[in-house]
Amino acid sequence: MTVATVSIARRFRGPPASGNGGYVVGLLARYAPEPVEVRLHVPPPLEVPLEVVAVDGDRLELRDGGTLLASSTPATVDFEVPECPSEQAAVAASAGYAGFGTNPYPDCFVCGPARAPGDGLRIFAGPVVEGGAALYAAPWRPEASLAGTRDSVRPEFMAAALDCPGYFAVATGGRRMLLGSLALRIDRAVAVGEPCVVVAWSLGGAGRKWRAATALYASDGSCVARGLATWIALRD
Repeated sequence: MTVATVSIARRFRGPPASGNGGYVVGLLARYAPEPVEVRLHVPPPLEVPLEVVAVDGDRLELRDGGTLLASSTPATVDFEVPECPSEQAAVAASAGYAGFGTNPYPDCFVCGPARAPGDGLRIFAGPVVEGGAALYAAPWRPEASLAGTRDSVRPEFMAAALDCPGYFAVATGGRRMLLGSLALRIDRAVAVGEPCVVVAWSLGGAGRKWRAATALYASDGSCVARGLATWIALRD
C-alpha cells in the first residue's frame, strides 16, 4: 500500500546525484513508528517522485518504480551517551574538521564546506581535545528553512544531523564510505535557532564495515536524538 509520494530536492543531496543518507533515513522514518532502523539499498535519486510503501506490517519501503531504495523496520536504540561537550569545546573541535582539507562530497547538505549558511547544515565535526575521550563534535544552530510546526526542526533534518559526524569518526585516513544503515531515535525536537551540539564516536569495525554512534544535544545539554550507523567503505 502506498503511504505517500515524496521527492528529494537537489538541495538535500549528499553525493552529487543522490540524497544525503541521513536525510533519506529521516524522510522514511517520518512515516514509521519511532525508533526505526533504515537500511539504504541503492543511492536515492533527486527530483523524481518516490513512493513510500507499507509492507509486512511495520516495514516501510522507499521505492523508485520497481527499484527498492531504502527500507525501515522497528528497532531498539538505547545506548549510553557521553556528557555533552560545552559549545566552546564543540566550536574548538569543529576547527579541526578533516573535511576542510579532503572532502569527497564538498557539496553535501550536512557536512559540505562549499554549502553556504542557510543552504547546507554546515555541521563540521572534528576531534574533541578535552576530556580524553575519542569524540568528534560540532556546534549546530538550525536555521528557519528547517522548521516544521511551531518553529520545531523537522525530523528528517535532525536525522541528517546525525549522519555525517559519524562518518568522520570512523573514516580516519581518508577512507571513502557510504551510509549503509542508521537506527534512529528522536525523543523531542529542537527549535530553530537553538544552540545545539552534535557528537559522534567510533564503535569499531573491520574490513569494509564500520559502526558509529551519534547524539544530538539541545541547548540545556540533554540528549534529544541518537543514532547507530553502519558505514560501508567503497571498493578501490
